[in-house]
Amino acid sequence: MFLVEAFLKISHAISEMINLTHVSKSYDSSLSYAVRDISLEVDEGGSLALLGESGCGKSTTLKMINRLIEVDEGRIEIEGRDIQERDPVEIRRSIGYVFQNVGLFPHLSVAGNVGAPLRLLRWEKSSINARVDELLILVGLYPDEYRARMPDQLSGGQKQRVGLARALAARPKIMLMDEPFGALDPLTRREIRKEFLRLKKELSLTVVVVTHDVTEALLMGDRIAVMERGSIIATGTPQALLENPGHQYAAALLDAPKKEAELLKAIMTGDKEKALAL
Repeated sequence: MFLVEAFLKISHAISEMINLTHVSKSYDSSLSYAVRDISLEVDEGGSLALLGESGCGKSTTLKMINRLIEVDEGRIEIEGRDIQERDPVEIRRSIGYVFQNVGLFPHLSVAGNVGAPLRLLRWEKSSINARVDELLILVGLYPDEYRARMPDQLSGGQKQRVGLARALAARPKIMLMDEPFGALDPLTRREIRKEFLRLKKELSLTVVVVTHDVTEALLMGDRIAVMERGSIIATGTPQALLENPGHQYAAALLDAPKKEAELLKAIMTGDKEKALAL
């Protein structure tokens, strides 16, 4: 029995890529909390969407995972190891990070931007060039056409693809995404989101994505954690939360796509009064 229990514990630990246990963060010496006593697990190859309004603690939670922000209380583990035992620079180089405004280096070409993490890791130039071309093809940008372009010669969607390629450069197992598609127009956003989900499956990435867009959370998360005022108020699969949110705020938030559908239906039928009332 003891051996069975030990094996189960080890197997569970291996399957958990990211584990947050009673994590809190305060910016004013505990007078208030940006994040308060949250616990989360993300299994290897899984995806977690942190959903909530601006200021609810989503981005702070995400940035604590790669030590861009330090934890005040609690513990974060990656692959069973406390991140406080690891060098923060090494952690950030091993985790892909994508955010809304992309943050491409304006003085570097597309190839220079994508290859930047590999130069920091001291890859050989020939290996960097080969990896850059591989990544550009992976995200749908032809190397011959795009590798020499500068960021100001790219559309918003192309910049986002370059940012995604750069985040994938060092073959990370984990991808952190902070409102990654928020600045894009709806058509481009849908296209790149679909492309990313294909890449996630193909590369077996473990993903944590921050979003205030309910539909995006439902599409991108195997599990969703709804946050309000620094706390997690509801967690579950998209299906489970839609059926039973378990919290008034979570219910109102998850009802938004249904309201949008009713709004479109009212507009299509010419019932503007009903549309305005929704």
